[in-house]
Amino acid sequence: MEQIAYWIHKRAYITPNRMALMTESSEDTYQSLSRKVNNMAAFLQNECNLQKGDRVAILSQNRAEYLISYFAIAQLGLVAVPLNIRLTATELAFQINDSGAKTILFEEETLELYQEICKHVNFVNAYLLEEAGRATDINIRHVAVDAANDPFIICYTSGTTGRPKGAVLTQENMFWNAINCQYALDITSMDNTIVLLPLFHIGGIGLFAFPTLLAGGTVIIPKKFDPGKAINIIEEYEVTIVMGVPTIHEAIRKHHSFDTANFQSVRWFYSGGAPCPKELINHYLARGLPFGQGMGMTETAPTIFMLSREDYKQKVGSIGKPAMFCDIKIVDQAGKPVKKGEIGELLIKGPNVMKEYWGLPDKTKEAIRDGWFHSGDLMREDEDGFIYVAGRKKDMIISGGENIYPLEVEQVINELPAIKEVAVIGIADEKWGEIPVAYLSLNNGMTKSEDEINTHCQKRLAKYKIPKNIVILDELPKNATGKIDKSRILEMSKEVFSEEK
Repeated sequence: MEQIAYWIHKRAYITPNRMALMTESSEDTYQSLSRKVNNMAAFLQNECNLQKGDRVAILSQNRAEYLISYFAIAQLGLVAVPLNIRLTATELAFQINDSGAKTILFEEETLELYQEICKHVNFVNAYLLEEAGRATDINIRHVAVDAANDPFIICYTSGTTGRPKGAVLTQENMFWNAINCQYALDITSMDNTIVLLPLFHIGGIGLFAFPTLLAGGTVIIPKKFDPGKAINIIEEYEVTIVMGVPTIHEAIRKHHSFDTANFQSVRWFYSGGAPCPKELINHYLARGLPFGQGMGMTETAPTIFMLSREDYKQKVGSIGKPAMFCDIKIVDQAGKPVKKGEIGELLIKGPNVMKEYWGLPDKTKEAIRDGWFHSGDLMREDEDGFIYVAGRKKDMIISGGENIYPLEVEQVINELPAIKEVAVIGIADEKWGEIPVAYLSLNNGMTKSEDEINTHCQKRLAKYKIPKNIVILDELPKNATGKIDKSRILEMSKEVFSEEK
């Protein structure tokens, strides 16, 4: 019963006429969605000749067929390999070759990228995603699927610090993520969820498309994110849950219709994927809009923490507490739990934690020890048990024997209205070992001097934490998922500061 496709087919039996999935060009009840999942499964089994365990790569923007393919793949015990269309052809070719995918589903709008990928890989099968659901033979042979152990999705990490790793998620992982989200946000059949995150990302799948469908609610999928269009959809379809990364919520906030839009139906604006500036959260709260923050990882399907409706106003900046079926520890370098208020590494245990890294047994053993997944994220817990992100373990700067957590410095600098985005890194220094340096960009038409930034930091930070250099760029480099790419900034800093010497 934890098999993913079971949700759709059982819903088609229980509530066949309830609206399940809406896009800009189509609407599906649970009954018609179930039929389309079966059609897609028949196509994959009979026309693509795919067998249990075969990997199917998907190269597409958000569309109904993307979500349908996930359920069809689950029904047949196949393995989905969602491809980030923002990556280059060579980067995607690595993921296809690494996963061993023999079939790729693509759409008309990704044809050019697909053709470029073909220069680096050999496919057995390639099909248009929009055609894949039009099976002529809908006779489907039953496949026994072990939801707890059989791979379901290989979702590749962004790979900014080395080769991408394929996190292997099972159907059971996705089931428990859906349950965790339902319990945390009280997701029910009355909810209408808009999917603004890409479906090639674990956030687009797990936050909150799958949980909403399990609950019998309605999922609305725009093809591309546009803040004005998103606001219109929220109003027209009485959307109740709006999930996004901070840049999405910032774009909605900056849209000219934000202040007058009718958001009465929304019971949650929710943020994840990156630390959300308090200033942005406060803009939503000032309008009387509920705004929560959580935290997850690809390896945890993705939910780990969520902030509840009782606490989002009092604990602005916190990612909340662990989800119902997810346990955590915050430990020091010796693996011992730290005291409240102290910073340590986050360890996670639960049925939502991935099975393994695809083809990387040593990396898997390094990450999962004694049943605990070692995240590499640094956290602290306040006196009430609420968790705050302190940064990444690999990003920590050690200056003169003192630990500096870049996120703490970034949050202080971000308090200045002129700052658009900021990244703090450590560079080598003969005297101190490392010193902090801030790279930042400014909002349009605004200026800010290094002295002004230093004066602000002096009021909030110990002297050793204050950036010793400030570099202002038009825009900070991003990786394929839209996050600030600190590895590229580190490379830039080698050039900048070697020239100064």
